[in-house]
Amino acid sequence: MALGRRGSRRIVVDGTAYRWRLRRRPTYLQGLAWTPCTYAVEHADVPGTTLVVATDQPHPSNWFGLEAKPVLPSDVAQTIQRALREGWTPTAPGSPFHLDLSAGFTPSP
Repeated sequence: MALGRRGSRRIVVDGTAYRWRLRRRPTYLQGLAWTPCTYAVEHADVPGTTLVVATDQPHPSNWFGLEAKPVLPSDVAQTIQRALREGWTPTAPGSPFHLDLSAGFTPSP
């Protein structure tokens, strides 16, 4: 699963360049605030395993106007460092590496 260049942002963590992307429009379940906001990260130059991160926040564009903290580049950098410590190898081929940080997420009723 490759991350499209359009709409992705570049970030450099520990001297390595990555690209990350948050969906502009929420999925149906994210729009209803039933599932948390997710974003994807991959190595900027070498295609490999994509990191998929589930946050503990609703999507910022949820349909109920629930307050959501934006995903900041500093948050993405910390997440990349954590995923690398937990075994994510961004240049190796394979299925997506899922990092679930949604422990504090409460779905909308």
